[in-house]
Amino acid sequence: MPRGELSADALWYVSPGRAEIRQEWLGPLAEGAVRVRSRCGAISRGTEALIAAGKVPSSEHQRMRGPHMGGSFPFPVKYGYSAVGRVEAGPDRLVGRDVFVLHPHQTVFDVPVDAALPVPGDVPLSRAVLAANMETALNATWDAEPLPSGRIAVVGAGVVGALVGFLCARERGAQVTLIDINPARAELARTLGLNFATPDDAPVDCELVVHASADPQGLATALDVAGDESTVLELSWYGAGSVPVPLGGAFHSRRLKIVSSQVGQVAPSRRATTSHRQRLQQAIELLADARLDALLMPAVPFAELPERLPDILSPKRGMLCQLIAYP
Repeated sequence: MPRGELSADALWYVSPGRAEIRQEWLGPLAEGAVRVRSRCGAISRGTEALIAAGKVPSSEHQRMRGPHMGGSFPFPVKYGYSAVGRVEAGPDRLVGRDVFVLHPHQTVFDVPVDAALPVPGDVPLSRAVLAANMETALNATWDAEPLPSGRIAVVGAGVVGALVGFLCARERGAQVTLIDINPARAELARTLGLNFATPDDAPVDCELVVHASADPQGLATALDVAGDESTVLELSWYGAGSVPVPLGGAFHSRRLKIVSSQVGQVAPSRRATTSHRQRLQQAIELLADARLDALLMPAVPFAELPERLPDILSPKRGMLCQLIAYP
């Protein structure tokens, strides 16, 4: 090992459906940075499935770059944004503390001090990996403001959809229903204090509908259950795919609105008063509720990720938040 350097292992997506662990070297710690050794992490199944398949459109190559990403789209690329670890070196106030960082999957890494957010004492490290997903969900509720106090439907009971439902249910008088084609997600809904329905028995005339299924049929369901002059908030991202949108029928006569929501920018309603860091800090603090452990899948060892990823990312498995355990 060269003098002053440290070895690290990182996961890289190298071709469609294939990933590998590569060794990297960290030089001496720079001024104003911290060195973090990963303790646990998580796969963002929806986004990373598109990246693993090479389906990031060329028009989005720059906008889709994640914090501290390595390489470039489509391949090879080091991508991910959920890492929880312990600070090994840096300012005294942070050394020994556990932090959340928007960073790719890597055993040890250096980031600027401001990129490492301390994990509150009432949030277990395994649950802290949900911070990036919670940030997306929080931004979505801000995009939907003012949140209605009546019927709210969330189509797609994945991690982000479930978190949006969880946050909406905090609104006084809100009646939140999680809608999914998988009836097994009813247990998740109950755990989070939400109603559950399949598309066939979903409530109608909802005042707000959030679509998070990443499937065109889910978007059609969202439009079907929306009430007159209500908003369908679109959280799904389809990469390079083309999606049919059923804008015939009663879409115009009911004066429905489809509004996009994306975490890259703070929602306009909060942009003047809330920074990206402040938004992420709020998201981490919202993870103190133990019910959110229902979103976590048993951990996979980091070294096994290349062989396990096809199964983890498969839409047929419908996994929730896949935890990563680091050595």
